[in-house]
Amino acid sequence: MLIEPSLVYGLVAAQFPHWADLPVEAVDASGTANTIYRLGADKAVRLPRTEGSAADVATEHRWLPLLAARLPFPVPLPLAQGVPDKAFPWPWSVCTWLDGTNPRPGDGSSASELLAADLAEFVLALRRIDAADAPPAYRSEPLASRDPAAREALAALGGVLDRASATAVWNEALTAEPFTDRPVWVHGDLQPGNVLVADGRLTAVIDFGCTGLADPAVDLIAAWYRSPFGVVRAAQPGRRPGTEGGTGPCQHRPRRRTGRDESRRAVRRAPLAPR
Repeated sequence: MLIEPSLVYGLVAAQFPHWADLPVEAVDASGTANTIYRLGADKAVRLPRTEGSAADVATEHRWLPLLAARLPFPVPLPLAQGVPDKAFPWPWSVCTWLDGTNPRPGDGSSASELLAADLAEFVLALRRIDAADAPPAYRSEPLASRDPAAREALAALGGVLDRASATAVWNEALTAEPFTDRPVWVHGDLQPGNVLVADGRLTAVIDFGCTGLADPAVDLIAAWYRSPFGVVRAAQPGRRPGTEGGTGPCQHRPRRRTGRDESRRAVRRAPLAPR
């Protein structure tokens, strides 16, 4: 669905008229699941691109206020939940705007041990939050459940990355012992597009559409994107690759180039070797 500024103006004016006079500005870093527009100086409008991502709206409104109060770094706070209408078929959100930039490959200010330590602090604080009644994370199934999709993606990526090395790493990951402990809160998509930084430090974590309970190894996806995050050992407490975390980014589809694409290309160029 093509989401233009005029649509956002219309939705806000119709459902939240007290914000109707605020300017609407497109955000270049909109992700694969949501289109993001800035609303005024301190708000953001998130409109899901698909019916599947629309289901995340209720999850974020239910759980983000609870998580925000217990995390050491800012996260978006829901301010209002829009409802489907004739102009837009799914629920949508207005949330707080958070300043910062996404870390990118080659950005020396973002490749620091301090940033890795900040990420570790965030992940560990999230894991400690009470898991009572929490939903399962989007990435909560065993890694083996993604094996067919991963091999299909690897087959399609010949010439894009070292397929033999990538397959060897994947095969080794499949031998990890299954996770049997109590699941914990995870962000679920801790990649550079969902991290905001300034002066080499973490300023905020955004996009909790995948959040919920899972194997804690899921959030080591930050280490998989090791090029833009620089030093990541501090962000790997108890590395254990036995749960699905980052197979989705292996999918290769022609589309508009984004900052996330730059990070993925950097990961593909990085040496792959079984650990």
